[in-house]
Amino acid sequence: MNDSERRAALGNFLRDLRSSLTPLDVGLLPSNRRRTRGLRREEVAGIANIGLSWYTRLEQGRDIRPSVGVLESLASALKLTPNERRHLFVLAGESPPPSSTIAEERISSSIQDMLHALDPNPAYVIGKKWDFLAWNKAAAAVFTIHKLSPPHDYNLMWRQFTDPVWKEGTEDWELVSRRMLAEFRTARARYLNDASFDILIEDLKRTSADFTMMWQDHEVPSSLDGYKKLIHPALGAIEFEHITLQFPNEPDQRIMVYIALSETKVRLEHYLTQPHTEK
Repeated sequence: MNDSERRAALGNFLRDLRSSLTPLDVGLLPSNRRRTRGLRREEVAGIANIGLSWYTRLEQGRDIRPSVGVLESLASALKLTPNERRHLFVLAGESPPPSSTIAEERISSSIQDMLHALDPNPAYVIGKKWDFLAWNKAAAAVFTIHKLSPPHDYNLMWRQFTDPVWKEGTEDWELVSRRMLAEFRTARARYLNDASFDILIEDLKRTSADFTMMWQDHEVPSSLDGYKKLIHPALGAIEFEHITLQFPNEPDQRIMVYIALSETKVRLEHYLTQPHTEK
């Protein structure tokens, strides 16, 4: 896509976003004189605190370059999702700046239903800071996610580096940990001003010499997917194919699915029916 095509795509994107909103969506009073659906250009320009003529030229695909501040104002005015915000910046030829904080993360009931449907294949959702947001019965049984691990009770990185069961139960623990840290460092870069990230990292440094050593390295992120062999206290050696999926509207949230291989699946199905298995 050349510059002219990118500017045209940006204009189309802004028009589509504007037409999808109502005055009530952005706190404006509805008008009986409105002939077309969506917001007017002057309404978007006013909410974003930018000039109407300048915004009109932007929608028309003219050769102008909006600043990062203007793009942030437009993203706020148009109520963009994180994924839409990223797309806006890409079309404008800019890199999205790091977000200052992490908003409260929620998981819909349909996602939770999907996790349950995946049993006996362990599956869980992690958020922007790699906190466990939801999981199924199999994931609780295999990874003991449901058990508290203070002070970061439901954080995957905290478990990986401080829980001896996780360390002893992961084949090639060091290689896996280094790959995870490379991915985690990328996630952290998107929220440089979020204090909760700093607290987690400092606690990991104080608690885990392995984390401190690996954190000083700067490895290139690589895929975490593929064959995984774990050693479970009750089930022994269990084998999976690991797959990572992202949510289109929440790209910082991911679902981790462990597809149990044949023998492992049979043993897991039996284990999950036992009364000692916790949900």
